[in-house]
Amino acid sequence: MKITVVGGGNVGATAAQRIAEKELANEVVLVDIIEGVPQGKSLDMYESAPIERFDVRMIGTQGYDETAGSDIVLITAGLARKPGMSRDDLLLKNAEIIQGITKEVAKRSPNSIIIMVTNPLDVMTYVAHKISGFPKSRVMGMAGVLDSARFRSFIAMELDVSVRDVSAFVLGGHGDTMVPLPRYSTVAGIPLPDLMDEATIKRLVDRTANGGAEIVKLLGTGSAYYAPSASAVEMIESIVKDQKRILPCSVWLEGEYGQKNVFCGVPVKLGRKGIEQIVQIKLTSDEQKALDKSAQDVRDNMAKLKF
Repeated sequence: MKITVVGGGNVGATAAQRIAEKELANEVVLVDIIEGVPQGKSLDMYESAPIERFDVRMIGTQGYDETAGSDIVLITAGLARKPGMSRDDLLLKNAEIIQGITKEVAKRSPNSIIIMVTNPLDVMTYVAHKISGFPKSRVMGMAGVLDSARFRSFIAMELDVSVRDVSAFVLGGHGDTMVPLPRYSTVAGIPLPDLMDEATIKRLVDRTANGGAEIVKLLGTGSAYYAPSASAVEMIESIVKDQKRILPCSVWLEGEYGQKNVFCGVPVKLGRKGIEQIVQIKLTSDEQKALDKSAQDVRDNMAKLKF
């Protein structure tokens, strides 16, 4: 198993470390345009191997030749959000970056699975899908796993319970119009509406939708990377180990949930071949309207791209 991580910043480097420590690959390649950064970080990670006891070859590079034959490619490269900047502000610049990366990846690893992390997430996943020409089962975005993790964290904090007992689902685009689903969120199997009043749920839903912006504001410079990297690696682990986990991911829809020709977050079964099934759940009319709005926002941004 060979996994490439494109982007040696906080998200990419942390993801590479998590992949190595979990021994999800025999070889991890870290790619970044800044000379010395991927080499230095890869060497530093490998020097922790005797302590953390993982046998994974770590490679850092500015180029893509070393990535040839990758099974999975995690793309985190691009501009990060700054305070006051929305995900959509990043659209055109990051689309240009992702086009270039995808061409290099598709040429050298034509059978790989691409997982996108770069924002605006859903649109960048569309760029990778279009440029690579890969089937929709092998191109996906990390969105719902992170958004659901944030929602679960906030629920656990509010109720003062273990995060292990909290399950939650967040659908839609990865942005302000994401669609958390309290009805499908539980604590030890107990539906969330049985444990919280409507006002509290709305407060947590709103905090989830603005979870990334909250961290950007607190940090002052940079953006979240611990939870995003963990979320991407959870997807990778399900693929590598053929776990067939049901996880919310940004995928290409062709009629599911009433959406066509758009990348949007929905629950899917993730296995060794990538997306094995899109799981459809019943939505209320309000939930459907919220998902429609979220998907339309993604379409509007896709329409801004010129290629």
